[in-house]
Amino acid sequence: MQARLTPTAALLLSIPPLMWAGNAVVGRLISEMVSPMTLNLLRWALAFAILLPLAGNVLRRDSLLWPNWRRFAMLGLLSVGAYNALLYLALNTSAPINVTLVGSSTPIWMLLIGRLFYGVKVSRRQLVGAAMSIIGVLLVLSRGELQVLQQVRLVPGDVYVLMASAAWATYSWMLARPTTEPASLRQNWSAFLLGQIAFGLVWSALSSGGEWALGKGHFQWSWPLGAALVFIAVGPAVIAYRAWGAGVGRAGPAAAGFFINLTPLFTALLSTVFLGETPQTYHVLAFIMIAGGIVVSSRR
Repeated sequence: MQARLTPTAALLLSIPPLMWAGNAVVGRLISEMVSPMTLNLLRWALAFAILLPLAGNVLRRDSLLWPNWRRFAMLGLLSVGAYNALLYLALNTSAPINVTLVGSSTPIWMLLIGRLFYGVKVSRRQLVGAAMSIIGVLLVLSRGELQVLQQVRLVPGDVYVLMASAAWATYSWMLARPTTEPASLRQNWSAFLLGQIAFGLVWSALSSGGEWALGKGHFQWSWPLGAALVFIAVGPAVIAYRAWGAGVGRAGPAAAGFFINLTPLFTALLSTVFLGETPQTYHVLAFIMIAGGIVVSSRR
């Protein structure tokens, strides 16, 4: 089936940016309570526990997962072990405006990786759409004032976000280009995700162990931390990954990549709801540019 952007695909691809905007807000709020690699490990351990009753059979020795373990190990590394850990690490080392700004490079990574490794040509419409989408992100970040962007200074921690964006783009292309796993495994979303998490937890545990070995790990239990962990395990992990996988399958990774730039806009809207900030004209303009970039890039 040829990938195309339908209303259903657009809805599915809008859910992850909303969840990830909440993830960024919560991640910043609890950064003093738990170190980034440990937070990533706890998040996915909870997600694993949630999915285990639904798809625990996929971990049995005779499961279809194990003949394809190399592919699932790579999917788990790129998403659970790399992308999320790098973002949490970036939230501890870079200013939020830097993290969002550098993260807006994801659509470019999508187009670049698709061209280099999958032979997918980049159209002029996609380039125009990428430019429109990034302009929308810049409107949110600058609050409609050019001098705000002129004050932005990139720091070494921003490299983490670039690495995370590249990892996510590669992960998305791997989802859209299945190789060896049977259709029955791929169509069972909970089993497919649980297989990725199982391998991703290994990578996350190694990262967390290294964090504590270097003396940089910390964990301070509290009920707000517990509530935050439940949220990021259910929403940004299970729900968002399910929606992203289904959306990429329908629209293709190149078009899907533009939806990630909705994240800073949703972050601004969440700030309006939870922090009482009033929406501004530039929020509307940003939405028009980001949505316009999605439409332009996905037209044939």
